[in-house]
Amino acid sequence: MAQRLVLRRSLASFMARKLPGCRWTPPGAGVLQATPNSPSTAALNLTRLLHATRIHKITFHIRDGPDFQERVLNSDIPVVVDFHAQWCGPCKILGPRLEKMVARQDGKVVMAKVDVDENTDLAVDFEVCAVPTVLAIKNGDVVNKFVGLKNEEQLEAFLKKLINC
Repeated sequence: MAQRLVLRRSLASFMARKLPGCRWTPPGAGVLQATPNSPSTAALNLTRLLHATRIHKITFHIRDGPDFQERVLNSDIPVVVDFHAQWCGPCKILGPRLEKMVARQDGKVVMAKVDVDENTDLAVDFEVCAVPTVLAIKNGDVVNKFVGLKNEEQLEAFLKKLINC
């Protein structure tokens, strides 16, 4: 906890010196917000730079349909898509477990997270009737799917099947 506080304060100090028009809001899981007097493109580029940890490179959040098209359907490598909701208890268990398993695959697969409350059109398009629903997408096609919680052995088998198909 103390390390997080030190990191947040250091980052806030850095932001104040380097980009006076932007501010760091730590409670929202590290979101960079542009104030009206700063160019939003600089804020967006800095946000991408700040989220450069290994898990953030392989796990990303989908913002809308065009983002899904670009980052998932047009992806050269297989993508695991986690349809989840903030209020869903099983989603809170499966999400970190699945992220950890995807991170172990050494870049052979990436993970997209889709909040069904924010992206209802995507949930309808992919016939998501319950959360968590996880799709395996390769070359723009759904090749596998499961609904509900899975243990680590089942997740590993799911990922191996996606990578090898």
